[in-house]
Amino acid sequence: MTDVGRTLKDTGKQAHESKWMDHLARAGLVAYGVVHLLIAWVAVQLAFGESGRQASSSGAFAELASQPFGTFALWALAIGLILLVLWRVLDAVVGHEEEEGSDLWKKRAASGLKAALYAALAFSALKTLLSSNSGGKGRSMTGTVMSWPGGQWLVVLAGLAVIGYAGYTAYRGWSEKFLENLDSQGRTGEIGDAYKWFGKVGYIVKGISIGLVGGLIVHAGWTHSGKEDKGLDDALRTVLEQPFGPALLTAVAVGLACYGLFCFARARHLDR
Repeated sequence: MTDVGRTLKDTGKQAHESKWMDHLARAGLVAYGVVHLLIAWVAVQLAFGESGRQASSSGAFAELASQPFGTFALWALAIGLILLVLWRVLDAVVGHEEEEGSDLWKKRAASGLKAALYAALAFSALKTLLSSNSGGKGRSMTGTVMSWPGGQWLVVLAGLAVIGYAGYTAYRGWSEKFLENLDSQGRTGEIGDAYKWFGKVGYIVKGISIGLVGGLIVHAGWTHSGKEDKGLDDALRTVLEQPFGPALLTAVAVGLACYGLFCFARARHLDR
């Protein structure tokens, strides 16, 4: 490694281990929690037939932007999500040094994937803020990939990967592994019990929701019907179409809200 590379790595380590990074991570987690509460609110409105918004991050951002002082709040939310990206990028580059061998690279890869997820959310928020509502939708990403050689199978594999991530998310909820993200104070007493249930319900329901998205992607690839990308809004509308759909969708909304509340708990009792 060159002197410049070592200097950059040392600077990254100092930033990653600083108290300022704790504050930035907490602010980002609050923003992430707000995103899930907004999606839950739009989903509840959808369940009762009162919302024309998409039950997704973009729909939630549009809902927020339409409120008084919504633009200011959405800017704050976008900045918070960008802070999350910064935290996870540093995690991916210089973090998890307590691990060794393959475990180190697995955790760094997971941090990199989370950084990409948060970046996509931040981009969606900024797009909502800067959108001029002009132009058509164009070709979907799913349709574009399926036009490639072997693209249909790439879409199916992408959907299976999403289902795998969904299963891991639900597993973290069922096994209560998410508690490792809280300090000792956040895991004890009555308040710790409340956080545990917020996390347990939130992670499991979020896993189910992501799994539905993955199932829709697999179906689109398998049937070669990729004119539109399939996302959370499509998944939740699929829930709504089932027997007792409004009640089921309301339950999903409650679960997503629980995940948002757990993000707040994690911000307060952060254990990096």
